[in-house]
Amino acid sequence: TPKTSGFLFFLLIIKMGEMSSFQLGVIGALFLSVASSVSIVICNKALMSNLGFPFATTLTSWHLMVTYCTLHVAQRLNLFENKSIDMKTVMLFGILNGVSIGFLNLSLGFNSIGFYQMTKLAIIPFTVLLETVFLKKQFSKKIKLSLLLLLAGVGIASITDLQLNLLGTILSLLAIITTCVGQILTNTIQKRLNVSSTQLLYQSCPFQAAILFVSGPLVDQFLTKQNVFAYTYSPIVLGFIILSCLIAVSVNFSTFLVIGKTSPVTYQVLGHLKTCLVLAFGYTLLHDPFTERNIVGILVAMCGMGLYSFFCTQENKKKQSGDLSASQIKDKEGALFLGGKNMVHQEKDSDEVKKSAKGSLV
Repeated sequence: TPKTSGFLFFLLIIKMGEMSSFQLGVIGALFLSVASSVSIVICNKALMSNLGFPFATTLTSWHLMVTYCTLHVAQRLNLFENKSIDMKTVMLFGILNGVSIGFLNLSLGFNSIGFYQMTKLAIIPFTVLLETVFLKKQFSKKIKLSLLLLLAGVGIASITDLQLNLLGTILSLLAIITTCVGQILTNTIQKRLNVSSTQLLYQSCPFQAAILFVSGPLVDQFLTKQNVFAYTYSPIVLGFIILSCLIAVSVNFSTFLVIGKTSPVTYQVLGHLKTCLVLAFGYTLLHDPFTERNIVGILVAMCGMGLYSFFCTQENKKKQSGDLSASQIKDKEGALFLGGKNMVHQEKDSDEVKKSAKGSLV
């Protein structure tokens, strides 16, 4: 009937609007993540390489403390609603993320840059393995091939030397495991506990900051043979530290946002896009050496990212169209059911009218 078809058309418009707003949110989160991450890498590179501030782990703990303070102020201003999460879950999650950052920094300290890049590349296949085995998530062959092409490109562009040692290899394995599990939990907790990225970050930030604030100076002293508290802080160094902490608020927020809205694998793909952009910006702004190998690797990686994005979009469209058609069938059945009820009521009313008419004639 016209009413039923109009009702279904109205529902279709609403669902399409929800889908488009969700897609806009994902694009915004991806853009924020790329822009903030590239900015902080350039800022930290200037701070550590040019100004001689080598305390990466301690700096990360300051990033997290500033992030927590910023979110606390935002929560006090009612910019987001605080939602209580099980304390044990949040504590373990925060400690795990803090430990993963420590292991990544130790891996960089005990391995060559090439092997450290291999460690970062290994995070994607290991995440795919964990999600397939434990979460029963399916990855199509097209997705796997695009990821393989991406990893090959980033490997060509960024891996220069491979020097292996036992302690460095163990630290890299621990870094891979803790990072993968932490990112999978970031996505899983948001979806299963129905909390936003802001709420989860606000709850877990103090635990991440605490473990790094305690262990950071020790890790940095072990790696650099320097004491962060004995360092002479010039005004320009303090300025770059403050800038780095402010950018980190956006980095931490966008990280949780991207993983919550997409997946841990997509976040890692985005991370390799950042690597390519950092290489390009490093050559343009900081005049880092750039070879034909870097160019070929970046182009191959970009092809892999493009294919991954294309295949993901195709699969999401198929899934959404399937969900949409299923919801349309349900809505149509509901509308027909309501229409049938109305017809029954109308028949009953007409019968009653006929009976009353007959009674008045008698």
